[in-house]
Amino acid sequence: MERKVGTISRGIRCPIIREGDNLVDMTVTSVLEAAESEGFSLRDRDVIALTESIVARSQGNYASVQNIADDVKAKLGGGTIGVIFPILSRNRFAICLKGIAMGAKKVVLMLSYPSDEVGNALLTYDQLDEAGINPYSDVLTLEKYRELFGENKHEFTGVDYVEYYSNIIKETGAEVEVIFANQPKTILDYTDCVINCDIHTRARTKRILLAGGAKVVCGMDDILNASVNGGGYNAKYGLLGSNKSTEDTIKLFPRECQDLVEDIQAEILKKTGKHVEVMVYGDGAFKDPQGKIWELADPVVSPAFTSGLIGTPNELKLKYLADNDFKDLSGEALKEAISKSIKEKDANLVGNMASQGTTPRQLTDLLGSLCDLTSGSGDKGTPVILIQGYFDNFTD
Repeated sequence: MERKVGTISRGIRCPIIREGDNLVDMTVTSVLEAAESEGFSLRDRDVIALTESIVARSQGNYASVQNIADDVKAKLGGGTIGVIFPILSRNRFAICLKGIAMGAKKVVLMLSYPSDEVGNALLTYDQLDEAGINPYSDVLTLEKYRELFGENKHEFTGVDYVEYYSNIIKETGAEVEVIFANQPKTILDYTDCVINCDIHTRARTKRILLAGGAKVVCGMDDILNASVNGGGYNAKYGLLGSNKSTEDTIKLFPRECQDLVEDIQAEILKKTGKHVEVMVYGDGAFKDPQGKIWELADPVVSPAFTSGLIGTPNELKLKYLADNDFKDLSGEALKEAISKSIKEKDANLVGNMASQGTTPRQLTDLLGSLCDLTSGSGDKGTPVILIQGYFDNFTD
């Protein structure tokens, strides 16, 4: 009998992970115990995904705000530092800002507007239109911003991030000046030592600043890209992907973890005979239509994955086939015709009109989004996700 269920995503409950825990054993044990408890079996090409948080925790990849301050002072001189294009986040950036400010005498905080890179809004475009402000060219001082727009609290958090970030800087003893601009070179009117805090546009911003005459430019990926006084680090991403741990510490994005995913894959094969794929995931890559927030504050969705997850989906659009190629068929004849097309489809459907409307994204980005939505970010206690049937099609 043909299967009547397609893709299934399950949150797998696990013990609380601490530094030094054997994540291979804990993940494999948790998945197999869940399978026994719930009465399902693993299959080839199932996907086991681990949230980056437990990987970093098991690695003990933590750093202090003092580590950040020491690195910032060493790399940017400890004088006036421009901090540009940060995202508006208590969890993601506030603790980093505290460390940055501790390593400076003055911070010129340059915020993009009307929103940050991932969509957290300071203002709406309607507000800009009504005030006659052009966000592509106009530079606003804090005084002008307040005069035109007053206090603007985040829709979901209720935080006025302009005030919140200013207070964080002041509390470290540093001076603060806030400006609002969207052109990177604007900061060079205030200082030639800059930390650009954007995530996905960071390479371009660095290039523009250096070409514009900046003396020193560091991205977030250049801060804590090596250990400072024994603290945690990430050689590739630095502070990018970090989260607040305590009021004075951050958990960094996990370090090299390719061996981890391959070891889990090998252990599952040894214990079950099934060849599964394994990945580490962080933020999903989707946008909230209400708050306009793009979820991806990590530098990548997946920092490590097994080789079977390389690439993009290679799928035909069933409704395209039904409405075009086989529009005169119905019932069993339609089912057989579509099944035949799927079985005979090319290995690479790029450019094939029958694949239009399928999602042209990397498999790891699609799977990571599904995992992030399944695990949530709160108290579900399911940091491991098991996805079954993702690579099935209508004929399986």
